[in-house]
Order: sequence, then C-alpha cells, then structure tokens
Amino acid sequence: MAYKNIPSERIRNFSIIAHIDHGKSTLADRLLEIGMVTNERTKKNQILDSMDIERERGITIKSNSASFVYKAKDNQNYLLNLIDTPGHVDFSYEVFRSLAACEGVLLLIDAAQGVQAQTIANFYQALEADLMIVPVINKIDLPSADIEKVKYQIRETLGLDSESAALVSAKTGVGISDLMEEIIKQIPAPKCNISLPLRALAFDAYFDAYRGVVAKVRVFDGILKKGEKIKFMGRKSLHIVSELGISQLDLLPLNSLEAGEVGYLVTGIKNVADVSLGDTITTEQNSAKEALIKYKEVKPMVFSGLYPVNADDYEDLKEAIQKLSLNDASLVFEPEKSEALGFGYRVGYLGLLHMEIVQERLEREFNLNLISTAPSVIYNVHTKGKTITIDNPSMFPPAGDIEYIEEPYVKVFIITPSDYMGNVLKLLQEKRGENSSLNYLDPKTVQIVYFIPLAEMIFDFFDRLKSLSKGYASLDYELYDYRKSDLVKLDILVHQNKVDALSNICHKTQAERRGREVIKQLKELIQKHQFQIAIQAAVGARVLARENISALRKNVTAKCYGGDITRKRKLLEKQKAGKKRMKMVGSVEIPQEAFLSVLKSGQND
Repeated sequence: MAYKNIPSERIRNFSIIAHIDHGKSTLADRLLEIGMVTNERTKKNQILDSMDIERERGITIKSNSASFVYKAKDNQNYLLNLIDTPGHVDFSYEVFRSLAACEGVLLLIDAAQGVQAQTIANFYQALEADLMIVPVINKIDLPSADIEKVKYQIRETLGLDSESAALVSAKTGVGISDLMEEIIKQIPAPKCNISLPLRALAFDAYFDAYRGVVAKVRVFDGILKKGEKIKFMGRKSLHIVSELGISQLDLLPLNSLEAGEVGYLVTGIKNVADVSLGDTITTEQNSAKEALIKYKEVKPMVFSGLYPVNADDYEDLKEAIQKLSLNDASLVFEPEKSEALGFGYRVGYLGLLHMEIVQERLEREFNLNLISTAPSVIYNVHTKGKTITIDNPSMFPPAGDIEYIEEPYVKVFIITPSDYMGNVLKLLQEKRGENSSLNYLDPKTVQIVYFIPLAEMIFDFFDRLKSLSKGYASLDYELYDYRKSDLVKLDILVHQNKVDALSNICHKTQAERRGREVIKQLKELIQKHQFQIAIQAAVGARVLARENISALRKNVTAKCYGGDITRKRKLLEKQKAGKKRMKMVGSVEIPQEAFLSVLKSGQND
C-alpha cells in the first residue's frame, strides 16, 4: 500500500474539538472527502457518526477514527489520522483518551456563537495534554457571523494567536484546502522509535458481531504484529493478535502497525468491558516498563431505576441491556425490585445525556417500553461506626442512625450574554450554588463559575437555564468534591402505603415544595375509588403535605321523595360506615401513566 511507504515524519495525528453544534462532524466530512476516503457507497452526512441517533440529534456520542493519504502542495504524500471525539461533558474521559493519541487538535469555534463553555473545557484538556492547538473559525458563511468578535475571544480568553486562525465554512467547503495545509504545517509529526519495546494506547473499542471487540489503538513505540502475544498493562491480561490494520471507514487488514500509526486491533475478546480503555498495550516478551497514560476506571455519576412498562418484558430488558453493554463499557447495571414497578435494573450513567441516550437506544433498538425512576446521585452517609455510599433512596438508613451526609458538588461553567446574567445568578442561588468567579469574555459575554450540588443539576436545571437565557447560555461542568449537607429522604404515601419508586433524597429546605409538586400530580392522575384516598408527602413520621381524592358516591337518597329527614340521614350514615369498612381493606390502583408523568417531571431532558 502507498501509505506504507510514508515515513513517520509525514504522519499527522489530530482531533477536532468543539462545543456541541459548532460543526465538528461536518468539518470531518469535508476533510475525509478531500482525503478521498468516501465514495458513492459510503458518502453521507456525519460519516463518522455511525449511529442513527447521532445523526438525528446532530451530536457525536462515540469517538471514531479514519486514516487517509493527502498530497500536499509540496508534492509529498502525508498520512493523516483523524480521531473524532464527542463534544458533550458526559464523555470527557473519551475525549481525554482520544487527545492522548494525538499530537495536535483543531479547536473549532462557531463564527456566530463564539467561544462557549465546552470550547474552554476542551481547550484546557488539549493544553494539559501538551498538544499543538490550531484555532479554526467555522460557519463564516452565516449572515450572523462576527469573525472579529470571535478573534477577540480567541486572543483574550484562550491566549492564542487569533490572526493565524483558519477561516472555513464546513457546510460549503470554503477554506478546507487551506486548512489541510495548516494541518500539515502546524501539527507536529509523532515522536516515535521503532526499536523500543512496543507501547500502544487503546483509546476506544466497539463490539463487532463477527470479529468480537475491535480496539482502536495508537502505536507510540515499537511495532505491533499480527499473531503476537500482547499484554494490557492495567489488567495484566494476555491475548493473541488475530487481526490488525487501519480504518479507512472500512477496516483494512495489515500485517503490522508501526510507531506513529493509528489503527485497529482484534484479539477475540467478546465484551468491551474486558478491554481497559486508556490502557497501554505491550508485548508479553520484552515488555515496556512504563504505561503511556495513567489508566482510570470511569465511574457513573447519575443513577436511576429502569423498569419495563409490561412486567412480561423483563427478560427482554435483561437481554437488551446486556447487548448494549457490549458496546458501552461505561454502562453499570444490577437487578433491582420495586414494590410498585416490579422487576427491573438500577443503572449507572456518566451523566444526563448518557442516561437519555441509553434509554432511547433500548426503546428504539430493542422495541421496549420503559419507565425510568427519577435520577439520583451517590451520597456518602456517615452513620455511627461506618460510612456507606448510597445511590438509591430505598437504601437510606433511619434518620436516628445518621451522623451527617455528604453529597457531590460540581464546578459549573456557564457562558451567557450579560443581559441574562441576573436570571442565571438567581437560578444558581436557588439551586444552593456558591459563587466562584465572574469573568467578562467580551463587553457583552460573561463566564459564570459556580459550585452547585450535582443533585440540583439533574433536577430541571438545564431546561430552566436555557429558558431563562432564551437558549443562549452554554453549560459545562466537572465533578469537584463532596460536602456536608442537610439531606432527608422524601417518601410519597398513597393510602398510607409508601410508593418506593417515587421516593427521593433532597435538601431539607426543598422537601415540602417537591412533595407538594408530586402529590398534586398524583391527585390528577389517580382515578377515584369507592373510598376516599389520602396522598401524602412525608419525611420520616412527619407529614409535609397532603391531598385527598374523594370517593365515588352513589346517590342513596334518590328514592326519598320528602318524608322525615332522619330517613335520609340514616341512609347516608349507613353508606358512610360501608365506605369506612371498604377503606380499611381496599387497595389503590396507581396507573402506569401516573408513574411515567410524575417521574418524567423530575428529570432533565
């Protein structure tokens, strides 16, 4: 193959990083078209976004990669390895791994929207990884494009040379050829040594029905050969390389990958969770002594219960979630039983978008109808003698046993037009936020940095932020620390019975408001029975709010046409006594729609 004759000094490994919807996938399409990776069979928009849900939403969920040869203006052939990355904060570790496989990045900024929250977060990640950062201003064809304002933000906020920023329109293709030359000129060639022991980084993996797990790798030192016995340094697991090669959208098998190259690796592993993403691969014989990056396990931040609407679909849900986990190593789940909803799973997610994507994929790809309980986070509960971590309100210990509780706080970065700053600050105060800093990026744009509890962020925060800023505010966040908080378990009782699926952990000051919201909804959704039903919100033995659903009543006095009033009273007293006996033995039927409506009201879309 022609690219096998390309020396390492003419290899360029790079990523595109950007805030959501700044045109990253469209720019990747244009670059691949120039590299002639696409043909009439593979040509489509968002070509590196392999899932339908990615194309529909216009977001990247899974990172991807593609290699192509480009003939530059100096008449030399260059091998370019484009490693695509997700833009959302939920997948920040995936971005970290992808950047670790590169020497440089294209920092893409929308000419109309300017620098946004995740632009800054991704910029700092690239800076920490010591990568060459090439600023690119996209969407210059838009009528609302303000190139000078964006250049000012690049210069003042990011400290980069704004005059050297590439100006492109990924949609129309303007400036793409010049950008290719800038990639060749500015992004350095990989520093590599073929004679050293093998060190390759497994930066991503996916499940293939025929090959098993396909790992995406970047070789830093040595040579990776087919048939060789390799070792994952983090897990100490040994495997034999059954296939390797490069990805040009289609997989192209080879006999070896050399230092500086990016490709794929197949070893017969059957589960993505068994491939330690971010781990260093070396050979069993002549092993490397030091790993490339510090491998870390990704821990879920948000938990919720997932139940089939139809109890008979439990086995289908079990099979579906196991299949989905083959392609998503960050998905954590365990069986759970709810008195109200039956058998299901407690599922851990990286964040709210990850939670939404997983649920949508389960419903669409496996034809399931699911109920999700309100999301919760991990709390550290310090009881007399020990500390326990809980992610489920049902695990909450009795109040008398608790010494204090710690909840996770996140550092939130919000960029908004200054006109909406008052509204945003009011929302942050309402969410128990603590101010860190306020910085003006330009005279009309402000960056707000706050510390707020993660539990407050997953409860209608994003919707309200977008509403209060008329859609202009952008958000980024990172887990910061755990802090003491005055938390309680809010129980919902229907006819004196606790409904476990509706319980949640909240701050003491907000328990009454949240309780009233839930029972008000339940009152509208639960149908009348033959007896009066009490719906209560309680913390321990203390009832905070109550609503009554009146009983269905037959008009027992309809046939009394006049006569003594005592006759009517006697009939009404007899009916009342019957209702009382019925109330003592009757059970309340709560429709599934009630659960769906109440639980969704507590979620952030």
